[in-house]
Amino acid sequence: MSRPDSLLPGQRLRARGADTNRAGRYEATDRVAFDDGWDLPEDERLVATEVRLERPRSALSFNRSPDLPFDRSVNPYRGCEHGCIYCYARPSHAYLNLSPGLDFETRLIARPGIAAVLEGELRRPSYKVAPIAIGTNTDPYQPVERDHGLMREVLAVLAAFRHPVWITTRGTTIERDIDLIAPMAAEGLASVSISVTTLDEGLARRMEPRAPAPRRRLQIIERLARAGIPVRIQISPLIPALTDHELEAVMQAGRDAGARAANTIPLRLPREVADLFRRWLETTFPDRAARVMGRVRELHGGRDYDPEFGTRMRGQGLWAELIHRRADLARRRLGLGEGLPALRCDLFTPPPRRGDQLTLF
Repeated sequence: MSRPDSLLPGQRLRARGADTNRAGRYEATDRVAFDDGWDLPEDERLVATEVRLERPRSALSFNRSPDLPFDRSVNPYRGCEHGCIYCYARPSHAYLNLSPGLDFETRLIARPGIAAVLEGELRRPSYKVAPIAIGTNTDPYQPVERDHGLMREVLAVLAAFRHPVWITTRGTTIERDIDLIAPMAAEGLASVSISVTTLDEGLARRMEPRAPAPRRRLQIIERLARAGIPVRIQISPLIPALTDHELEAVMQAGRDAGARAANTIPLRLPREVADLFRRWLETTFPDRAARVMGRVRELHGGRDYDPEFGTRMRGQGLWAELIHRRADLARRRLGLGEGLPALRCDLFTPPPRRGDQLTLF
């Protein structure tokens, strides 16, 4: 018996977002699960997380997108064990000949040595400083960070160079690094965005199966804010007919926890994510799947996703306009801004290395 893009008979998923492992768009062949008649051993029934190592040749990744407030980023990991079904980063796994489905959340890539590579890039005479964004593709504080510590190594380099950094995460391990982030924030060199999509813990568990619960993420905001770190609550993605009614409540909860700013981005479903999300919807919320996808297409000009600059992260049409008006009204009422103060770039100074000639002045 064969089952296209599925699990083997007897295999089980626990706390996973995707239930399919279709090959990426660059693959010439697809995958078929085949029952050969042999029962699976107990330790192979659950789909486990596998971490491979990659020696990075570069650390900084540059972009020219007019939709983004940064032009460079660092990714200590590829793939993300949080398993958020809507994650727009899933298609990036196809470049590794891995599936944007289960592979994205179970076959991760850690990049040991990335901090040393970053240091070399920051020391280049041609380097021009600008804020580095971390966590804009996959989460730097996902569970594997506890074992590998790559994000802390990167932060140590940035702190030594007095380099500005903007971190986006929903992972609790960021609390471990408050000792590095707080002194940088005191100099205007660091700010953090914490992603909270819903306050409904049941929905969060199904939609973001290995991410911290919403109340725990609010606690992260509280602890960062108490340490003097500027925090923004990022209500992204906002999903029509599923989480959009919570917009004001999530903002309120973030403000009460200590966030200084709030922002929201409507749901985006690029490439393989559209099919993965639709399949999850039909399984988890069959009563409203058609309504949700209908509103998504309304938001993106009749398509599952509109990749055009200027509209891809804002949406278009009446629903998008109403959402952004609601967000503006809520921010004004709660005393929140849309963004945090600009980070300083004038303090950047490569630290001396052993053997360097000292300056006279």
